[in-house]
Amino acid sequence: MNNIIDRLTLLDYGIVAAYVLILAFIGFRSSVSKKSADEETLFLANKSLGWASIGFNMWGTNVGPSMLLAFASIGYSTGIVAINFDWYAFVFLFLLAIVFAPKYLAANVSTMPEFMGQRYGESTQTILAWYALIKILISWLSLGLFAGGFLVRQILGLPMGPSVVVLVAFAGLFAYTGGLKAIARVNVFQMLLLIGVSLTLTLLGIQKVGGLEAVYAQAPADYWSLIHPADDPKYPWYAILLGYPVAAIAFFCTDQAMVQSVLGARNLEQGQLGVNFIGWLKILSLPLFILPGILCYILFPNLKDPAEAYMTMVTNLFPPGLNGLVIVVLIAVLVGTIGSSLNSLSTVFTMDVYARKINPSATNKDLIRVGRLTVIAGCLFAVGMALAIDSIKGLNLFDVFQSVLGFIAPPLAVVFLLTVFWKRTTRLAVNTVLSAGSVFSLGVGIVYLWVLPPDRYDFWPHYLLLSFLIFVSLLVLAMLISVLDRNPTVYQVNTTQVVVKPTPKVWAAWIALMITMLTLYLLFR
Repeated sequence: MNNIIDRLTLLDYGIVAAYVLILAFIGFRSSVSKKSADEETLFLANKSLGWASIGFNMWGTNVGPSMLLAFASIGYSTGIVAINFDWYAFVFLFLLAIVFAPKYLAANVSTMPEFMGQRYGESTQTILAWYALIKILISWLSLGLFAGGFLVRQILGLPMGPSVVVLVAFAGLFAYTGGLKAIARVNVFQMLLLIGVSLTLTLLGIQKVGGLEAVYAQAPADYWSLIHPADDPKYPWYAILLGYPVAAIAFFCTDQAMVQSVLGARNLEQGQLGVNFIGWLKILSLPLFILPGILCYILFPNLKDPAEAYMTMVTNLFPPGLNGLVIVVLIAVLVGTIGSSLNSLSTVFTMDVYARKINPSATNKDLIRVGRLTVIAGCLFAVGMALAIDSIKGLNLFDVFQSVLGFIAPPLAVVFLLTVFWKRTTRLAVNTVLSAGSVFSLGVGIVYLWVLPPDRYDFWPHYLLLSFLIFVSLLVLAMLISVLDRNPTVYQVNTTQVVVKPTPKVWAAWIALMITMLTLYLLFR
């Protein structure tokens, strides 16, 4: 059912070839800088990104290679409730745009560790730099590449090894040659392509069912509800309300891979409008990713595995000659995520480790060279980890992706929120939460996922609620340490850094998005 390699025609191969050539052309044009080698930067796109590039690039980073399968699978089995993970995000995207982004750009930093280092010193920057590097290597690169290889194996029937090597080489090419600028330009093209292909699949499904009214009537009534009761075992309303914000703050407001596009903005207004734009793009997750799963439930109600929903729709609805578009979309979502992750990895290592610890007198050419070597090292590491993960039998990573983020997120959410909103926060509190707090949070996650898994031990709360409880514990710990610290080192405001206020255009864009999102929640309540 899922292997479409035998169904490919000359037109399919032509589509894939044309896509690769167009992508290479866009990447090459973006990589050729008009600036001299001494002036160019691999990391922040020469501070040249406009709102559209920022929004598409952030969305491209967010739409990982597992989303096509995972969201369709969830739509098939539970309906639209999982769209909360995209729609509820507008609250925290607003927090990034209006609260965090002005401070980041005023500080003129390249990385999140550098931002924290300005406030609490070298020790904090070092701890957060290594934390960020490990997080990017594991949660972004290794798991993301494994998911991409898993999809290639499922769709094309190719072995995992060659699949991940080709995929990471293709994604790494843009990070190596053009950095953030090339990746951002490529992601604009790729996300437009993703919208076109996924929307075509949805429209074909709606037509097959008999129209929107027929779709609404034939799906179970509870499939159209965003808010599920408290006794729902998978998505109780309180778990989403309390637990999702912890992951969302860490992911959207503090994660280098997500925030780097904003740091490369032409100015603050463009950055804030770009973050607003991804909020609008996330509305599309319902028709592009969730609805195909619901349509599959109506058309093919007896699937053995809901994870087959997306490919079942493709193989049954796409006419011969258009299956190449599936391969194209797969490459698109993978390149978007892996490319951005590699660029973030090279930025953090080069700026926060190499330039500070190894070679403080490094020239810009040295930084670019080390950044490119880091991209290569990241590719090799990701391939090795993806193959190692693939050797673990019986591990369904699609089910644990969100919960893994839930255990990585609490320390980051605590320290960044306190840093921005409570000036009394001390360096000792921040360093303790980032070090000991991270060990505690990740330790609980390991016990939850592997040692005493919830499917065998029913004493666990929902993983989102567990993440919230860890967050509250670390928040209280940080505040107690700050209050009881006898020799507190707190952030002293830099009066030379001017935090710019949002423009009327920015406020208008965000008010329009808020009204739209509240309307959608009322419509699907």
